Amino acid sequence: MIEASKLTEEFGCLVFNDRIMRERLPKDIYKAVKKTIEKGSHLELDVANCVAATMKEWAVENGATHFTHWFQPMTGLTAEKHDSFISPTDDGGVIMEFSGKELVKGEPDASSFPSGGLRATFEARGYTAWDPSSPAFIKDGSLYIPTAFCSYGGEALDKKTPLLRSMEALSTEAVKLLHHLGYKDVTRVSTTIGSEQEYFLIDKDYYKARKDLLFTGRTLLGAPATKGQEMEDHYFGVIKPKVSAYMHDLDEELWKLGIPAKTKHNEVAPSQHELAPVFETANIAVDHNQLTMEVMKKVADKHNFACLLHEKPFEGINGSGKHNNWSVCTDTGMNLLDPGKNPGENIPFLVFLMAVIAAVDEYAPILRLSVASAGNDHRLGGNEAPPAIISIFVGDELAEVLKGVEAGSAYQSTGKVQMTMGATVLPHFTKDNTDRNRTSPFAFTGNKFEFRMPGSAVSVANANIVLNTAVAEEVSKLYEKLKGYSGSELKEKVMEVLKETLLEHKRVLFNGNGYTDEWVEEAEKRGLPNLKSLPDAMPFWISDESIALFTKHGIFTKEEIQSRYEILLENYSKSIHIEALTMQEMVRKDLTEGIVAYEKDLVKEASQKKALLGDGAGSLEIGILKSLDEASVEIGKALAKLAEDTKTAEGKTEALDTAEFYQRTVLADMDELRKYADKAEALIPEKYLSYPTYGQMLFSLR
Repeated sequence: MIEASKLTEEFGCLVFNDRIMRERLPKDIYKAVKKTIEKGSHLELDVANCVAATMKEWAVENGATHFTHWFQPMTGLTAEKHDSFISPTDDGGVIMEFSGKELVKGEPDASSFPSGGLRATFEARGYTAWDPSSPAFIKDGSLYIPTAFCSYGGEALDKKTPLLRSMEALSTEAVKLLHHLGYKDVTRVSTTIGSEQEYFLIDKDYYKARKDLLFTGRTLLGAPATKGQEMEDHYFGVIKPKVSAYMHDLDEELWKLGIPAKTKHNEVAPSQHELAPVFETANIAVDHNQLTMEVMKKVADKHNFACLLHEKPFEGINGSGKHNNWSVCTDTGMNLLDPGKNPGENIPFLVFLMAVIAAVDEYAPILRLSVASAGNDHRLGGNEAPPAIISIFVGDELAEVLKGVEAGSAYQSTGKVQMTMGATVLPHFTKDNTDRNRTSPFAFTGNKFEFRMPGSAVSVANANIVLNTAVAEEVSKLYEKLKGYSGSELKEKVMEVLKETLLEHKRVLFNGNGYTDEWVEEAEKRGLPNLKSLPDAMPFWISDESIALFTKHGIFTKEEIQSRYEILLENYSKSIHIEALTMQEMVRKDLTEGIVAYEKDLVKEASQKKALLGDGAGSLEIGILKSLDEASVEIGKALAKLAEDTKTAEGKTEALDTAEFYQRTVLADMDELRKYADKAEALIPEKYLSYPTYGQMLFSLR
């Protein structure tokens, strides 16, 4: 346990961070590494050798015996291959060695990871390359080195490489525009992220008893508990002692790894919780979020919990998201999305605000796709999550600022508004410049945008790759329109271009309730896409517009775009296929067993009552028996159709056609089967079921 007084000392104690490098590396080597991190310059081998030796020495002091290149393949998970530091000596002993070459480059087998056709099985060689901008860390006795992952031909096979490319693209375009606007001291622009992570905790023994949770991450059967979230008593409620102990240990493990876990609380659904970190540079934030999900599960196991990260593990209650708080900052300390005291006169803010608005409108289909998955498609559109229609909430003050831009008039700020609550003992404070709109997919929240669509299980790299690249493109367009102007003419032209851009893209602005049917109708009138599932969005990924965007900025080659198209569709279809097979097995082997056993006892009880008490006796048992029999008949029909359609899906060969069939037919079959299965389950006492019910799983923690 970390003592509170020693927290500042213990934070990041397992991380080879800037403080450790500054203390241990020679000054010239430290400066060279910092230059690489801050400026993106090439790292020489002699520098790498010195860093490797120092890193190994530090790691061994902290109990590490192995090292691993840690990377993020297209599985959406992380991958690692461990090698020890030992090297044999002539006298039969060993020495501990770690070279710059081993630090900088690794060679994992690339043929067994998803490549979408970029690699054949016999083309096995792949490379991992050290990412100096994300610090190495120690976990489970190994030194973990964050790396990018590419094929022998240099194609990106991971999520880190295109994320880094997108960060550089946005920085390049932003610096160019800022220089033209007079901010010559800016040399680099970085995107920062704070990824709020929602999750469920349930008893581990219950988790192990559910095939659907084990194989798919979500419950495929389950009648609702008699109590759900309707009392609104769990959100921000008192944290139960066992959960609090888990959160305490989780914080400590994350802090040791340099992950700035800041906020923890109960979420809306029973057994649902949230962890939120402090903002970090996008690349590090993505690495830390991947690591956070892993540590969450590991710590949960020690507390006899299962940590569920699926977007919709339980039907009928809220699912889990991963809100992506995104901002843009310069190396001079300027937050380009901070309105300041006079937002109507803050030119950098207005320019980058408009670039974001244009990017979200112009590239909404691929931004939607960046958060699409078999799991998240169940969550989006529910009352706990934003709709699949992408719109932007800017709040009242910015709405007035934008009205001024459109009208060509200066916005007059009313100044800060004091918040009073009617009791003199309570403090007065200034209100924020915008309220929160929890129904908006993309909401301005003071000095950043909160993209609320990503699902809890996915890497946030995808969303930020698209967002960074789309904004880079719109910044580039603004620069092209402004580059021929200077002085007073430039200021006039800026406002003219901002007005043109706003008029072209203001359809995406919406400050109202995104859950209403009226908004769906209004969005259709505005021409905003409503892409409800991954297959609906996939064609936009390989459109000419998408290919032009990513290839122009060097994020993906055309081949890399196509490979991700194949990987996403294959993963989607496989996920639903596994769910369909699991559901069939649970109904045949588990639910049916419970139905039959209970029916036998009902028949026996009704017969005995009738024999003792006459014809009118046993009506309760007979009524339940009839209801169960009716449900059983429908279960049989639905099960047969699901089995037939699953076999049909298995025979399909074209990727998009297969995914669409799973989405439109197999999922519909599963919904139909579940309707009757849950009806039957609701009639059966728990002792007849071989798996735990919703009531047991969601309300057992104390």
